[in-house]
Amino acid sequence: MIPNVMFFPRTYFYFIKYIIISVMLKTRKKHYNTFITTQHRTSMKLAMISARPKIAKKKANIEAMEKYIAKTPADCYIFGELFLTGYRCKDEFRTLAEPLTGPSITYLTQLAEKHHCYIIFGMPLKNPDIPSLIHNSAILIHPSGKIDHYDKWFLPTFGPFEEKLYFDEGERLPIFTTEYGKIGMLICYDMFFPELARALTHQGASLIAYISASPSTARYFFETLIPARALENTVFVSYTNLVGSQDDLVFWGGSQVYDPLGYEIIKAPYFQESIITCDLDFTQIDRSRPNRPVIRDIRPDIYQDLYYLSRFHTKNPPYQQQ
Repeated sequence: MIPNVMFFPRTYFYFIKYIIISVMLKTRKKHYNTFITTQHRTSMKLAMISARPKIAKKKANIEAMEKYIAKTPADCYIFGELFLTGYRCKDEFRTLAEPLTGPSITYLTQLAEKHHCYIIFGMPLKNPDIPSLIHNSAILIHPSGKIDHYDKWFLPTFGPFEEKLYFDEGERLPIFTTEYGKIGMLICYDMFFPELARALTHQGASLIAYISASPSTARYFFETLIPARALENTVFVSYTNLVGSQDDLVFWGGSQVYDPLGYEIIKAPYFQESIITCDLDFTQIDRSRPNRPVIRDIRPDIYQDLYYLSRFHTKNPPYQQQ
C-alpha cells in the first residue's frame, strides 16, 4: 500500500489530508461534547422525600435515605429537617450530634459519590470551634465528596418548640456552587424572615432549598409563604417537610416546589410518605426577571433603614439625634 502511495504524490497528499481532517473532526466533536456536558448543565432533576425518621435511630434513618436514593434516579435528593436523628430528641441531641467528619456524613458522602448525586438533609452538628455547642444544620454533600453546611438562624422556642434549649444560632448565610448553579439552604422557621432568602438571592442563588419539620397546625402559614419567597426573589424555591407523628407533633409532609414567578411545579401528598421529582430549568430565571424585576428595583438604602428601625425603632440612631 505504501509503495503505491509513493508512486503517486497527489494520492499521497490526499491521503495525508484525509487523515488530518479526520483527526480534527474527531477532536472537535470531542471538545464539542465536553462543552455541552460541562457548560450547559442548566437543568437539574430534583427529588424531595417526605418521610418519617425514627427518633434517635441514625442507622435506621441512613438506611431509609439509601433506599430512596437507590430506587429513584435524580441529580439532587432533599430530606427534611433533622432527618438524621428525628426532630423530638430533646436532651439526646447532645449525644447524637456529630462533626462534619463524623461517621454519618462519611457514609453518606460515599453514597453521594457512588450515585453521583447531591444530598441535602438535616442533622444536629457539633460546632467545630467551641465544645458542647451544637447547631440545627442543613448538610449539602456533593458528588465529588465536598461537604457544605448551613446553621439555622432562627430557632423557634414557643408553643411546642424548644430549639433554643438545645441549639446555638447560626451566623453565616452562605451559598454553594454546584455543577447546575448556586444553591442556598434555609431551615423551617427561617422562612418567616424574608431577609434571609433575599440575602441568598443577592449572592446569586438560583435555588433556595428549605428543609422543615413543620406540624400540621402550621401548614397554612408555610403554604402561604413558600410561593411568596419564590416570587419576591424570582428564584426556584423547594420545601421538603417531615411526615408522620413524633411525640405530640404531627408533621404534614406536602413537600413542594415553586418556579421563579411563584407557580407551583409539584406537590407531594399530605400526611403520606412519598418521593416526588421534577426538573428545574435554571434558564427560566433569566426569562422571569424581566416580567417581575424586583431584584433590579430593590433600593439598598432600605436595608440600612430597616436595621435602625428594628434596633432603635427610628430611622435615626440615638447618637445622630443629639
